[in-house]
Amino acid sequence: MIRTGAQYLDSIRDGREVYINGERVRDVPSHPMFKPLVDIRARIYDMQWEARTRDVMTFTQDGEVNGIGNKLPITQEDWWDKRRATDCVMREVGGIVTRVGDETVGEMWSLFDGQDVLNEVDPRFSANIRDHIDRVLHHDPFHVSANTDPKGDRSRLPQEQDPDMLLHVVKETDAGLIVRGAKYETAAPYANQAFTKPTIANWGDSAYSDYAVGFICDLGSPGIKFICRTGFAGRRPVEDYPLSSRFDEVEALVIFDDVLIPWENVLFYRHTRAAMFMRATLHRYSAFAFVQRSLTFADMLIGAALFNARQTGLDKLQAVQEKLAELAVYREGINAHLTASVTLAERSPSGLSMPNQSLLYAGRVLACSQLHHVMHIARELCGGQICITPDAAAFAHPDTKPWLDKFYTLNEEWGAEDRRRLLAFARDMLNSDYAGHRLSFQLFAQSPPYAHLAAVYRNFDWDGPLDFVKRSAGLSDNVMGKATRAAADSAVSRWFDPAMKPRAAE
Repeated sequence: MIRTGAQYLDSIRDGREVYINGERVRDVPSHPMFKPLVDIRARIYDMQWEARTRDVMTFTQDGEVNGIGNKLPITQEDWWDKRRATDCVMREVGGIVTRVGDETVGEMWSLFDGQDVLNEVDPRFSANIRDHIDRVLHHDPFHVSANTDPKGDRSRLPQEQDPDMLLHVVKETDAGLIVRGAKYETAAPYANQAFTKPTIANWGDSAYSDYAVGFICDLGSPGIKFICRTGFAGRRPVEDYPLSSRFDEVEALVIFDDVLIPWENVLFYRHTRAAMFMRATLHRYSAFAFVQRSLTFADMLIGAALFNARQTGLDKLQAVQEKLAELAVYREGINAHLTASVTLAERSPSGLSMPNQSLLYAGRVLACSQLHHVMHIARELCGGQICITPDAAAFAHPDTKPWLDKFYTLNEEWGAEDRRRLLAFARDMLNSDYAGHRLSFQLFAQSPPYAHLAAVYRNFDWDGPLDFVKRSAGLSDNVMGKATRAAADSAVSRWFDPAMKPRAAE
């Protein structure tokens, strides 16, 4: 059953060992660097109950109300529902939050598709993934993702260096696996559980490895320590930094100091093929929610830039309109990929509705690879005042307020306080240390850029263009080979009807 915000807050008051700024955190929900995001996550839970938002945030199945973000996607309509729910959250909280569950739960759906691979290891593991997908749906935990390790020397095998550099199994017991090592996780200090899995490891030709392990981790388990980076919230006045003070999702180095993982929480173990399958398909579903956040950020860039241009009448200049159009093209490119990936959705191996993989991954590359460029366009449109405007205290001080009111008031529509608020918003979004953090996070949050392109390479239909050129150039069938020729014929019959109109996969 869906939880309330109060129930979520109680669930993370479990005595977990959290450190930030060199001190032990005694109460995570009230700590100034965690509280803004904890409150937002609690607000999302409460939105599932409120009459104004519950219809878009939930669905009813067998008489039970569940969160729409946790629903297994069976139809295209499920994806439209998820998109509406995510948009509802972003508009309600007034910014972007990424690791709040809907973007991370989809990673388990990829393993749901790989049950035949899991069965090769142990049939219990495929049963475990089904049980945990059901548990997420019916118990509504705050579910996050654990992927990246401290790395160490990646030119060497894990066994050739400190064995704890990569998370690994040190012992099997009747109760479960004992694991040791560390993971970087966003939002883990204030989440309930994490899908913990191996990063891209150098296993050589090994079929089995103690480092090839994936499991659901209860983040309140004994032996887990959270060592967090310094948060942005609470360091500066919210009036001057409205985004970093409210939307910073704190990362932590999560230490596993001989932590027991019960067998029912183990999703795969030792079988490197299962680990490699998981890595290759990890973002099959979760990339949709991730790219949707980029769409929201594009709207924020456009809104800030356009307000800054309109308040001084610069939006009438052709050069300014061209730059605004570049932002719009970036935004609509992301929107087109999201929309098309659902419209041309594919049926997954387990029968789920899977966003068209080539379109979805191409949209992710567009969103991430062009982000720095569109941020700079927005900086130009906002102008130099975002880096030289005094802080809110100066606008309030009796000795400086009259002067700032004089020079920052434009007309009846744009008074000094509205201009200050807009410039503070744009500065925090584009020029602050939080802005730099967000840019780096967006590039690497779903693996590095080269892996984004590798996903496109694996999922693009190369056979269609090859077949077209073969026919147009009059090449013989020999140039394609039997396998490629059969794939090309299948692609043509699958994607086009006799009238040559694209249609979605069955």
